[in-house]
Amino acid sequence: MALKASLGMGLLAALLLPVAGARQQDPAKSASPLAVASSARSLPPHSTAANGAAAVPAKPATWRLGRLTLTACELAQPHSGLSTPAWCAKFPVPENRADPRSRRIELNLAVLRSSSPVADPDMLVFLAGGPGQAATESARIIAPVFGPLLAHHHVLLLDQRGTGGSNALDCPEHDEAQAADAGTSFDVVTVRRAALDCLATVSRHADPRYYTTTAAVQDLEDVRRALGGPSFDLVGVSYGTRMAQQYLRAFPDSVRSMVLDSVVPNSLVLGESFASDLEAALHALFSRCTAEPACARQFGDPQQTLTQLRDALRANPHLVTYRDPQTYQSSQQMLDEDLLASVVRMFSYTPATAALLPLSIDSAAHGDVGPLLGQAKILSGDLTELAGSGMQYSVICSEDADLYRPRPQDADTLLGTHLVDALKTICSVWPKGTRPVDFHAPLVSAKPSLLLAGQYDPVTPPRYAQEVAGHLADARVLVLRGQAHSVMAAGCAPELIKQFIQKLDPKGLDASCLDRLQPTPIFLNFNGALP
Repeated sequence: MALKASLGMGLLAALLLPVAGARQQDPAKSASPLAVASSARSLPPHSTAANGAAAVPAKPATWRLGRLTLTACELAQPHSGLSTPAWCAKFPVPENRADPRSRRIELNLAVLRSSSPVADPDMLVFLAGGPGQAATESARIIAPVFGPLLAHHHVLLLDQRGTGGSNALDCPEHDEAQAADAGTSFDVVTVRRAALDCLATVSRHADPRYYTTTAAVQDLEDVRRALGGPSFDLVGVSYGTRMAQQYLRAFPDSVRSMVLDSVVPNSLVLGESFASDLEAALHALFSRCTAEPACARQFGDPQQTLTQLRDALRANPHLVTYRDPQTYQSSQQMLDEDLLASVVRMFSYTPATAALLPLSIDSAAHGDVGPLLGQAKILSGDLTELAGSGMQYSVICSEDADLYRPRPQDADTLLGTHLVDALKTICSVWPKGTRPVDFHAPLVSAKPSLLLAGQYDPVTPPRYAQEVAGHLADARVLVLRGQAHSVMAAGCAPELIKQFIQKLDPKGLDASCLDRLQPTPIFLNFNGALP
């Protein structure tokens, strides 16, 4: 499994990737970043779940923390038989923050309890990505980062409103067959119909105008006060970094420190730069190949091959047959330029799958689409939670879509303008909330901050972290060599995060251990990187 943090991936899956409609296994929980293993350190000391046995709840079965009474619980992890012991509660808030008498919704929260009899007074908070991912579903896969910190800290996992157990805005599944029969995975009519179907579904229990980052910021502050008012150490990944910055601006006295992984600047208009950022990441990857004699001999110029394949599919989208890597049964899929773009973008999110791209593209160009679509089938499984996320639409339509500007320079990129066009279509029918006047202004703060970036991140490149750090008086940016999106579990990054939380000295960190990280060698065949 891998850390969930797929900024914009759900939108791409929903709009451009019929494969992602199949309900299957986790990937980034697999289409995000790095593969990470579960760690016994993520479990409270009373648990025996680390060796596969059922966890034994602590006695007593309730725990009073501030004004909240939490109950011993198990956080089930999607698409696995695993769970993580925690302490859970429901927290009611008004749906409309401006009207305390409005409909009440319940937020789902969990606390991973420290192994110390007397934990440190500050509390760690994990802010999940997406937008649309649920923090409580990340408990086990964030274990390598938070496990060591549980020795002295409690960890709060709060499902942001509209996700997980917090009145989730789940859309109905799309009719993928109709999209395939239409000969294309994107058209205005199909996207608009899907958006209206989703709106009709979520409107039965929610008003989508009130599922924004700003409303979630107030939710988090109310939860903090109910927990007894601890200072928060914010740990955000991808979209969660937007949430962290907005919370720190609104409630600076509530924050002790901030860790931002795969940083989204406040100035960023979500979706607008996806095409150009992907293009830059692919160029860096393919340049590595052309600079390595063995790779260049094997694949020539992968960028040119990809462009030729895209142009061929633009002229002739067609039904292809490949073997499903999970069921081993023959599957059919409409292959067109949008599906190709979506699959390539998914591959670029992790170092391991990016290393397969030149080989997979070359195979597809020679008529064997099995490697490309087979891996995509595995990767797309984790995106299903985002592909049907009305919360994602509420965030982007309220906070970003009205700021889209024409970008003719993107027309000939792999993604082109289709994603932004689709978002505009969705937001033309989706109810919109409000955003503060300074929402997109840079965050100015002196709070100790550690910012992490992957060298080859296709959606939040390192320059975004540098932009945010430029307005933070006590911040440091670490760029992890060879990594892509969501990097907090890579190499010695968990140890550096631990040291940062303990000492609050980002500039004094000895980060030389990161020098051992290297790019994943590009695969020359399906046995690996060797000829």
